[in-house]
Amino acid sequence: MRPKKIRWVTCEPGERCFRPQCKPEKELQGVVLNLDEFEVLRLSHLAGYDQAMIAKQMRIHQSTISRILNSAHKKVTDALVNIKAIKIEGGCCQIVRKDKK
Repeated sequence: MRPKKIRWVTCEPGERCFRPQCKPEKELQGVVLNLDEFEVLRLSHLAGYDQAMIAKQMRIHQSTISRILNSAHKKVTDALVNIKAIKIEGGCCQIVRKDKK
């Protein structure tokens, strides 16, 4: 298996975890959303970028964006339908800091 190419992201979520209030914490299962999946969801659905624009910004191939987006949709859907927590962490990403002027 080939090593994963570094994905460049501009949004650092910090420590984020979303959990349902309707289920006791000790009974909760969870899903882990990688940082690259979080970034692709953000760019696609909030920023309104198409997959080609996202691929250029993250410096990876457009087909990879499609696979990441599909994986992210499955994880978020699983969490919503099956009442699971969502934790955002990890992935092979390099965070790009934008200078504030």
